[in-house]
Amino acid sequence: MEWRKCYLDVILVPLGLLVTAAYHAWLWHKVRSQPLATIIGTNATGRRFWVSAIMKDNDKKNILAVQTLRNTIMGSTLMATTSVLLCSGLAAVISSTYSVKKPLNDSVYGAHGEFMVALKYVTLLLIFLFSFVCHSLSIRFINQVNFLINCPQDAAGIVSPEYVSELLEKGFSLNTVGNRLFYAALPLLLWIFGPVLVFLCSVTMVPVLYNLDFVLGNANGKGKLDHEIGNSDFESV
Repeated sequence: MEWRKCYLDVILVPLGLLVTAAYHAWLWHKVRSQPLATIIGTNATGRRFWVSAIMKDNDKKNILAVQTLRNTIMGSTLMATTSVLLCSGLAAVISSTYSVKKPLNDSVYGAHGEFMVALKYVTLLLIFLFSFVCHSLSIRFINQVNFLINCPQDAAGIVSPEYVSELLEKGFSLNTVGNRLFYAALPLLLWIFGPVLVFLCSVTMVPVLYNLDFVLGNANGKGKLDHEIGNSDFESV
């Protein structure tokens, strides 16, 4: 009887996660092949120009650089703090014997066994932990940029705009991964109420993320420029 209740969990939950994973795989391909058609690629190109302009005229723009990077660090710190707080709450729920670990009522579709309930909370805990790690590493890279962007350029060219841009892109890439993991936890959070909501939420998130990830006006153009930028700017990402 328990196995029959697991049918929906076994089918709908992996299918919903597969839809989200397929979308992000396609998004990664677009960022590599047509960066200017995506928000991620366009912003990455703009950040490279920004680093070059800041380091070229550092005497006048050093305060602007520090304030901008400080705001970015504050955003990553907020997400990291939220993730670790949710991890603490989920760890407390897993280790407790309160009724919150039990199904809400018998009307929830899917399996209600102790193993399945524990699997739901452990999966959420791992997602938030990975999100916390990504945001922490993002803060580390952006802190390095905070120091290096104000360094005078040496004759050997060790601290160059290209090197600083690469560090900044690593920080923003980790920040993006941490945010996407945080978003992926929303369908899994609804798994507590049943696998049907997981699938519906995953399918609904795809068009929402599409409108946030793509520059619709540039989706079909700038092919040559996209290819050049994809080969040069995103080679190290």
